[in-house]
Amino acid sequence: MNGREGIKGLLYAFPPSLRNLLIKLPEGTLEKIEEVRLRVNRPLVVYLDGEEKFVSASGKISGSFSSAYIVTPEDCEKAFQLVSQSSLYAFEEEIKGGYITLKGGYRVGLAGECIVEDKGIKIIKNVSGFNYRVSKEVKGVAEEIIKYLVDSSKEVYNLLIISPPQCGKTTLLRDVARTLSNGFMGVSGKKVCIIDERSEIAGCYNGIPQLDVGIRTDVLDRCPKAHGMIMAIRSMSPQVVVTDEIGREEDIEALRHVLNAGVKIITTVHAKNIEDLKKRPYLKDLVEGKYFERYIILSKRFGAGTIEEILDEEMKPIFKGPYKKELKFN
Repeated sequence: MNGREGIKGLLYAFPPSLRNLLIKLPEGTLEKIEEVRLRVNRPLVVYLDGEEKFVSASGKISGSFSSAYIVTPEDCEKAFQLVSQSSLYAFEEEIKGGYITLKGGYRVGLAGECIVEDKGIKIIKNVSGFNYRVSKEVKGVAEEIIKYLVDSSKEVYNLLIISPPQCGKTTLLRDVARTLSNGFMGVSGKKVCIIDERSEIAGCYNGIPQLDVGIRTDVLDRCPKAHGMIMAIRSMSPQVVVTDEIGREEDIEALRHVLNAGVKIITTVHAKNIEDLKKRPYLKDLVEGKYFERYIILSKRFGAGTIEEILDEEMKPIFKGPYKKELKFN
């Protein structure tokens, strides 16, 4: 799993010229890398510990781009061949979404010339930008707060995780799904169905989760959330449906369908706090209608994954942070 290997497990998907530079980085650096960005005729960039750094032609890290290695068109051409395994057809549907998922749950985002057909993206060609991302599988981040997510009869609460971008919401969501699926502290494992529209939660490769989402978990990979939630209810008889980043009107309608079927929902939304959430019409209705029984507020105060507080359906705090789980990648 990439949680153990970090970027090392993805080196095969870099062109040899860049692979050799990354290997030369100082000891311990590779394990910390969260993203590597390639852009034609621009500096080679890595992100580690939340900071942007440049990689020099001698394989050194710098905060300045003056000595950075400049990515060539040939680098990007070779990179595309490697991540697509020289088969556009095999990854055509994913490429339409702007990314390719590789074995191990790694994702590579793509930028280039978008060909539009019938008001949708047909394909991306002349790819000139790549974002290699490491999904950090961190088991145990839900350990401290999972007890707040079930009631006295050991039933799961409907949960909304509220988080700005890159604050660890998908990592927390994955661990909550895994813990509920496996069972914990006398709570029996639940049948969980993850609707993984962008292959981020389970990191599926050829339909098989590459990240640990629990022994009783089914995954609808690359399935639109609104369709997937209804499909799950009809076909998989889940006790808990898990999905990421709701916000569109059709997502809200499908979510209501799940709740009306007596199935619990755990999902996330991009927002700073409850007040920010209430500014959005569809989401405001969910809050005021008390559809959710628990809210988790995340921030970056002490790094990604900082839990600021947990609220009940009346918006009263039942857990006060800030709390940050010590990160131990699995």
